[in-house]
Amino acid sequence: MILLRRLFLFLLLLGLAPAATAAERGPVVMAAASLQEALTAAADVWAAKGHARPLLSFAGSSALARQIVAGAPADLFLSADEPWMDAVGKAGLLRPGTRATLLGNRLVLVGPASGRLRLTPAPGFPLARALGGGRLALADPDAVPAGKYAKAALTALGVWRGVAGRLAPAENVRAALALVEHGAAPLGIVYATDARASKRVRVVGVFPASSHPPIRYPVALLKASRHPDAMGFRNFLASREGRAIFARYGFSAP
Repeated sequence: MILLRRLFLFLLLLGLAPAATAAERGPVVMAAASLQEALTAAADVWAAKGHARPLLSFAGSSALARQIVAGAPADLFLSADEPWMDAVGKAGLLRPGTRATLLGNRLVLVGPASGRLRLTPAPGFPLARALGGGRLALADPDAVPAGKYAKAALTALGVWRGVAGRLAPAENVRAALALVEHGAAPLGIVYATDARASKRVRVVGVFPASSHPPIRYPVALLKASRHPDAMGFRNFLASREGRAIFARYGFSAP
């Protein structure tokens, strides 16, 4: 409900913008929540080059893809996994030839910064015991990429059944991170870049890359885009300079 209200206000502001301003503002970018700091920095660099600053809207990739399919106006989509980009593509909404795999990431287990717990995610590791009487924070495992990766990893390591009834599912990975930051959950599963962006959590363990599908962030221009700068910004993100910005925030090559 909160996400829908935010999106409604965002779209309302776009609709209320005067026509002259609409031509001057930057392209509208819908991006996975985990990209907040890095994409904001990239937008700042792009604007410093003399371009109108892109308008960034962050949420779970699943929510953004559904909104795009439902007709939300946007120029670019950056997803935290391939399947949600596939969904937008199957709806015929991607500009042909503009899709590219932009980034990679790692999946980690986090706890409060003041804690001392260390765990090595491996087959049968004692995750349920480490939770004590608390719950495991993660993004919605049925829809949001970070949650889907988490479920895949826990299933592959044989511990999903032990914690499936003790989850604290969130609307996106940053909401899951916030649950641990505020002490509402003792442990959470997020991306390595999310943990790096917070001073209130620490990495308790890193999941083997082999325990879940590769974490890949695709980017594509939307077919309905008419913004003259949209393709330029997309190309900037995929350039050496753009990728270097993401690397500073902990993202890897795909």
